[in-house]
Amino acid sequence: MSRPSANGEAVVEVLTTVHRRRWTVAEKVQLVQESLQPGMNVSYVARKHGISPSLLFRWRKLMSDGGKAAVQADEQVVGAGEVRALKKRIRDLERMLGKKTMEVEILQEAMEIAREK
Repeated sequence: MSRPSANGEAVVEVLTTVHRRRWTVAEKVQLVQESLQPGMNVSYVARKHGISPSLLFRWRKLMSDGGKAAVQADEQVVGAGEVRALKKRIRDLERMLGKKTMEVEILQEAMEIAREK
């Protein structure tokens, strides 16, 4: 939007908002389920909640793909965050196991030296 300034030059105002909302898993599921109700469509639900229809389509696809993966594997689907946390825990435990293994080897060598004397 432009308006004239005191000296007659046009002044342009640029208004921006940085609004990035974080959606909980429960909220995403609720919106996806709402969009799947008979008589509802993605565009209406997205507009109603102030999100992009492409985002809602993406959530629907992710939920669908996750469900398909669970059915194909005949297992429960685990979130990526949980997988990362479990992998970190495994690395930590492996590191601790390595340290304890070294301690045992050092103690065994010390006992052999003590027996020789």
